[in-house]
Amino acid sequence: MARIFAAVSGGGHLEQLMLLSGAFAGHELYIATPNPKQALLHGAPDPIPMPDCNLNEPINALRCATSALKLVREIRPDVVISTGAAPGFFCILWGRLLGARTLWIDSVANAERLSLSGRLASHIAHRCLSQWAHLADGKRVQYAGSVL
Repeated sequence: MARIFAAVSGGGHLEQLMLLSGAFAGHELYIATPNPKQALLHGAPDPIPMPDCNLNEPINALRCATSALKLVREIRPDVVISTGAAPGFFCILWGRLLGARTLWIDSVANAERLSLSGRLASHIAHRCLSQWAHLADGKRVQYAGSVL
């Protein structure tokens, strides 16, 4: 049984993660999100609150990165997964640095190009997936279908 830590922003990112939740059955799952109430409505078990941020707001990003480090150190996951955005990127970063396997799945909303967090995660995560075949380069970014 693996300890899986999933970190996502709210909205579509959370919805896409919850569509994958069947893949986590039989594992110890932790979900962190800036919107734990929305996560509860989607059936997330005991969601963990974490600050929201974007990479264009340095102070909030620093606060979010610090919170992500604390969560990853406390949970000690075997796997860190995110469907986006910046809070998930920071968890992927710390998870990778602390020895977890990492998976970034860029949001289906990013049809023209990977999100900024996805572009950064493609250099850090063990595996980076786009939900659009034309965005995959077959090296750093791969396509394995879409969640929706």
